[in-house]
Amino acid sequence: MTTRISLTLDCTDATLLGRFWKTALGYVDEPPPAPFTTREEWHASFDLPADDSVDDGAWLCDPDGIGPPLSILKVPEPKTAKNRLHIDVRVPGHGSPEERWARIRAKAELLVTAGGTAVEEFDGHHIVMADPEGNEFCVAAAQRDG
Repeated sequence: MTTRISLTLDCTDATLLGRFWKTALGYVDEPPPAPFTTREEWHASFDLPADDSVDDGAWLCDPDGIGPPLSILKVPEPKTAKNRLHIDVRVPGHGSPEERWARIRAKAELLVTAGGTAVEEFDGHHIVMADPEGNEFCVAAAQRDG
């Protein structure tokens, strides 16, 4: 049996980054774990400080169940350095190198509209970007579909 991973991203605004990463990955809000019917009910089951809000987190998942879940959690300290691990957003589809590059650029433009920043282009290969809080990631062609 293989080990599965989930990803956790620290932030200062979980709602903002949750919206951004849903756009970037095509993810949806992850349902709360059983037996809870809402995230608020699940959150209330923990003995947390009074100022800890369910809005301090966003829990996302791949609607097809293929990609790893992504938790986005508010932390008190700001981002101070380059990520040591980053996400590659892989744009699906086949075609010529020019067609793949056009899809990469279109996805990057969509993510700029959603609040991201294009940092550097490696023409024909990938685009380094940052989410609204400066977390680095790349937009590139899928290595394979499926």
